[in-house]
Amino acid sequence: MKRLVRCFAPVAVPCGVLALALACSPSIPSSGREVWAEVDGKPIFRDQVERYYRSRAAASPGTMKEELALSYELSILNELINNEILLNHAARAGITVSEAEVDKKIADLKSPYSQGEFEKKLHEQGLTMADLRNEVRRGLITEKLINKEIGSRLTVTDAEVTAYYEHNKATFNVPETQYHLAQIMVSTRTDPQSSGAAGPAHSVAEAQRKIHAVYKRLREGADFAALARQYSEDPRTAAGGGDMGFVPASALASDRQVREALGSLNVGQISGIIREADGFHILKILGKEEAGQRQLSDPQVQNSIRQNLMNEKEQLLKAAYIEDLRDRAKVVNYLARKIVESAGNPAAVK
Repeated sequence: MKRLVRCFAPVAVPCGVLALALACSPSIPSSGREVWAEVDGKPIFRDQVERYYRSRAAASPGTMKEELALSYELSILNELINNEILLNHAARAGITVSEAEVDKKIADLKSPYSQGEFEKKLHEQGLTMADLRNEVRRGLITEKLINKEIGSRLTVTDAEVTAYYEHNKATFNVPETQYHLAQIMVSTRTDPQSSGAAGPAHSVAEAQRKIHAVYKRLREGADFAALARQYSEDPRTAAGGGDMGFVPASALASDRQVREALGSLNVGQISGIIREADGFHILKILGKEEAGQRQLSDPQVQNSIRQNLMNEKEQLLKAAYIEDLRDRAKVVNYLARKIVESAGNPAAVK
């Protein structure tokens, strides 16, 4: 698990020249925490940004150059600014979540771990249980807001589906049988740089406990994509719900375990637990395409096109929605200002 939770302006009255250094520079409140941005007067602190940075950087191999690290922190800060704007708007819209909803989400996060393992994960990410509850609550609120303000507006017409097919007809010509796969992977590698989305690598015993707990929930009917986003440790596929895309049959020919597992499954079914050199895998067949030209009359083709168009519209509308809210908020990004004033010199900023 890369993190236990994942994160998702008219400007204030201009400062005069003499007051610039005092009123428009990062402040350090009585708590001693340096403020890197403000959203409608609410501070976002340097240590918040750096905690997210450390969590994300732990999954990336090698040491990042100072300039790139600072750019990454600026990007994280921008995410936190957008999240704060969304939360403010949600509060004005009266969107709330219950303690029961928070409890359920935390129970989902804890389910693949023993109590000790879960507490270790919290410690590694610099979180207390109160911090986790707060972040889960914020995440659920923004999710509800996005679903209400964006999901309810999205539509795709039959004419749009037809036009997409005609413009991309060649992509529906399948040269060989392909499997549309998704996976949940738990790593057993001992190299910390190879531990993927979940942070530090597991022992084999820990990995077995986690994958069996996830598999049990799948057998009980839990959503595969949701569990993959929360628990899969493959950084390439976890964020997309484990989606591996379409894999040609020829690419699977050399892997006997995977080939045999898929051979006994129908679309929509999941495999058992497969042990590979890098860890444990659970596969799901999302779809299967035989060789040949797929026709628009095929329901799977229509559903695929409709989903692609919905995703494209959702990304565009979400970006525009956040930008519109940001235009109406009062945002001051002190870190960005320091970077500009220092001509991009990381030493001068930190």
